[in-house]
Amino acid sequence: MSRLDESSLYQLTSTRFRLFLREPEAIFWVFIFPILLAVGLGIAFRNRPADVLPVAATTTQLTQALGSDKGLNAATMDEVAGTHALAIGTIDLLAIQRTDGVIYKYDSTNPDARTAKLLAERAIQTVAGRRDAVPSRNEFVHETGARYIDFVVPGLLGMNLMGSAIWGMGFSIVEARQKKLLKRMVASPMPRWQYMASFILSRLVMLVIEVVVFVGFSRLAFGVPIRGSLLDLGIICLITSLAFSSLGLLIASRAKTMEAASGLMNLVMLPMWILSGVFFSATRFPAVIQPLVKALPLTAAIDALRSNMLQGIGLNHLAMPVAILLAWLVVPFAVTMKIFRWR
Repeated sequence: MSRLDESSLYQLTSTRFRLFLREPEAIFWVFIFPILLAVGLGIAFRNRPADVLPVAATTTQLTQALGSDKGLNAATMDEVAGTHALAIGTIDLLAIQRTDGVIYKYDSTNPDARTAKLLAERAIQTVAGRRDAVPSRNEFVHETGARYIDFVVPGLLGMNLMGSAIWGMGFSIVEARQKKLLKRMVASPMPRWQYMASFILSRLVMLVIEVVVFVGFSRLAFGVPIRGSLLDLGIICLITSLAFSSLGLLIASRAKTMEAASGLMNLVMLPMWILSGVFFSATRFPAVIQPLVKALPLTAAIDALRSNMLQGIGLNHLAMPVAILLAWLVVPFAVTMKIFRWR
């Protein structure tokens, strides 16, 4: 190979490196994203004491026996209330006192429920004074609302609402800025706030399609329950979409290129993908950062969606997550109106 060939190869190779380093989005996904994801998951699934599993019993005596095991948090409920608590996932096991022994009612497909059954059996037999002193049998239930798919669907719905709103708003604004369309809007007599509001309102049409298709598929394919009011669910989805649309406007208010906007949007959404409990409970993170986790708009949206869909909680009892979403709607929109760049 001649010196000229070597020089050309070197120049071409170094050019490839320089072009790569000039792309913030590529640097983010190749170097920063894996590290941040590893840190977030490492914190969530760090070594920590075993979880205390929520269980219930139909008599005070059984509750005391269950409470003797440090791995169980026992409460007293009648059979009807306990069965309902199983259905909505607030307890993992119900111990029912019968004249001929104890019945363990739980979902055998739930790993936590199986663990709770073993702990409950050990606690009751230990209190009785000898192994198998109390006759017992299992009664399996497979209630919708307590499965992992039921848990994850509201999280995926919230994540989808976030992504479609932020990406839809951000790219539309930056594309218009790159094509010099915003400069023409400045020269028109149209109020600027109306231009901003038009982007948010345009999301409402897509919102209906997104929610109906995804929730309908989850219901038909997996039997995911919707125990709350459909009207309340629609309002929660509406507020969520508007809040993230407002945040998307803020992200795009200064970005001049699609690459810059993409990097900013990824930077904003990544912490919420990890921290907000889409695929696993946000309570896994340390208590010291729980106030931050709860303040994130995606956390508030997912908490409200799960409460409505799985537990049937009405909008009037979801004041805190709704207030957080409204704050993320109003504040970013107000800031956008102050700092938005029209050229």
